[in-house]
Order: sequence, then C-alpha cells, then structure tokens
Amino acid sequence: MLKRGYQMRILIMSDTESEYIWEHFDAEHFENIDLVISCGDLRSNYLSYIASMIHAPVFYVHGNHDTEYIDNPPGGCDSIEDKLVLFKGLRILGLGGSMKYGYHSKYSAPPFQYTERQMAKRIRKLKYQLYSKKGFDILVTHAPAYGINDGDDICHTGFKSFVSLIDKYKPRYFLHGHMHLKFGRTPRLVKYIDTMVIDATGYYILDIPELE
Repeated sequence: MLKRGYQMRILIMSDTESEYIWEHFDAEHFENIDLVISCGDLRSNYLSYIASMIHAPVFYVHGNHDTEYIDNPPGGCDSIEDKLVLFKGLRILGLGGSMKYGYHSKYSAPPFQYTERQMAKRIRKLKYQLYSKKGFDILVTHAPAYGINDGDDICHTGFKSFVSLIDKYKPRYFLHGHMHLKFGRTPRLVKYIDTMVIDATGYYILDIPELE
C-alpha cells in the first residue's frame, strides 16, 4: 500500500526477466502500482504478460537487443521513445538505445544503437516539448549517462548528452538499464547532484514522495 505523503508507485525493470514474476506472480506484492516502466532489453511477451497481470499502464524504451519489437511490439504497452509524456502530473522523457558498437549491414546502422552525435540530435528535436512543459521529472533511458555507472567498453559507455540534459533540467529521477548493476558490483541507487539515478535491472518498486 502506498504510504501517506507519496505521489505514485512505479514498477521499473530492465534486462533481466524475473522468475518471481514469471513463475510465482503475487498480485499483493504489486498492488497499488500506478505505472510500469521498462528501460529495455526485455522480451516482448514478458512485457505483454506484465501488462495483463498488473492493471497499470506500461511504458517502455528500446534496449540495444530489442530488435524483435520492430515486428512484434509488446501488446498493451506504449513506447515513449523520443517523447515527453505527462502521467498523473509527472513529466516523463524517453530516450532508448545504447552507444553504437556494431554494424547491422553494409548499408544500414544497427537498430537502437546511436553515436553521441545522433543521441544529441534526438534530444535537440525535443527542444519544443521540453520548453512547453518546462522540463521533465523522470528521464527513462536504456544506456546510462557518461561517468555515472557506465562501463569502459564502447557498448556500455554512457552518453555525455544525458549528463548535459540532467545538468540543465535537474529531473527528480533518472532510470536506466543496460548495466545489470555492473554485474552485482554497484548499488542500485546513486545520487547525482539533485537527481536520483536508478539501475532498473530485474525490477524495483519506486515510491515517489509528493513534492513539498
């Protein structure tokens, strides 16, 4: 049950499908969930299952392995890629994908992989939405931000443009996947200035307190 003084309960997830949810779903454990957010790299049927079991909207961005979504998007779920959506008073911005590290073919870029310049261009296209809504409260991505829980290899390097975005708009939360909690070696929650950074690996229930 959501405690008094809290605005919303969000189930966030990424990368690793939970056996607990698949095999032993307990409705009481997920009661009063207002919203589900996927930060990517989860099978389409997994998200569809969650949408059928939890009576709340499911938002998602793409992970670098979510190519099946192109022909088989998760049913009952909404992509928030390159969108700034308003949900119960919270402004949520979605920017999926990872740093470009591979090649799809000789003539085309791999799906959901971006150079730093390409990600910065995606953010520039959101300029009017960011201006009209006066920023955002939650940033949802797959990749981390550069220097904040990211890795040393090109695939897991974070985007510098995310750091600039957070520095400018100071959202309350930054939700990302991709890093698998650095395979058990880093904390789930990290504070960056005024923004709480959360690695969504597996699943995590976030209770958002009301603003004073």
